[in-house]
Amino acid sequence: MAITASQVSELRKKTDCAMMDCKKALVETDGAMEKAIELLRKKGKSKAEKRSGNIAAEGVVVIRCDNDKKTGVMLEINCETDFVARDDNFKQFTDLLADIAISKKIDSLDELFTAEAAENSTVEQARQALISKLGENINIRRLASIKSSGMIGCYSHSGRIGVLVAIDGGDAVLAKDIAMHVAASRPSVVLPEQVDANILAKEKEIFKAQALESGKPENIAEKMVEGRIKKFVNEISLVGQSFVKEPSITVAELLERGKATVESFVRFELGEGIEKKTEDFAEEVMAQLR
Repeated sequence: MAITASQVSELRKKTDCAMMDCKKALVETDGAMEKAIELLRKKGKSKAEKRSGNIAAEGVVVIRCDNDKKTGVMLEINCETDFVARDDNFKQFTDLLADIAISKKIDSLDELFTAEAAENSTVEQARQALISKLGENINIRRLASIKSSGMIGCYSHSGRIGVLVAIDGGDAVLAKDIAMHVAASRPSVVLPEQVDANILAKEKEIFKAQALESGKPENIAEKMVEGRIKKFVNEISLVGQSFVKEPSITVAELLERGKATVESFVRFELGEGIEKKTEDFAEEVMAQLR
């Protein structure tokens, strides 16, 4: 059966696949449009499966808050290259996911993957289709959702660092300032007493060994450890840190000034914890020569 240019064009509009792929699918299905769409989707899934092992450490961190600023969601969506991260199709996909997550009050990835992205298509199916279209592994890596009795403050730094802060009291300016501070200073917890006991025990052991190694007596070493632990706890707890925009005061003092408290926060940094492939182009050339 002869395949016309109009058939190929129609299939391309419906699937966003390459012209040659559309033509081949129509030839294989004798011009049956629905069967050609199904065939392309199957091939697209196969392509996605091949890509699934590729390291995806680029991408974007996206944030959404509801209208009353009581709930916020944040997602990290990864791709393989910065080039695809800037692609309009990728941006539209990530914006769609953020809108779905906040509108449906989704708080887990499992729930997001099965949510409806378009008519007769789930988020997971849309992800598979985008992999087929862009030719890169695309991964919805993580999602965080927080609620506040007061308000949610948020901050995004070029789509590479994102922060949500739940704050009780204060105002929108203070909430954003705290979110910016978290982005810059990377606290681990809100309050000093929230620092994990195992982490404290390990740090005490290290500090004491260092003090004794320097020749200090046991009683002096113990006092040194107390001081260093206090400093360590302040450095990793939000309220103990110096406020980045006004280093002469702590975040605790800033909050007291604004009659506010921080309930919780979450910080995402793009690609953190992902082991990225290091390219050795000289070795690649040598390997090809061998």
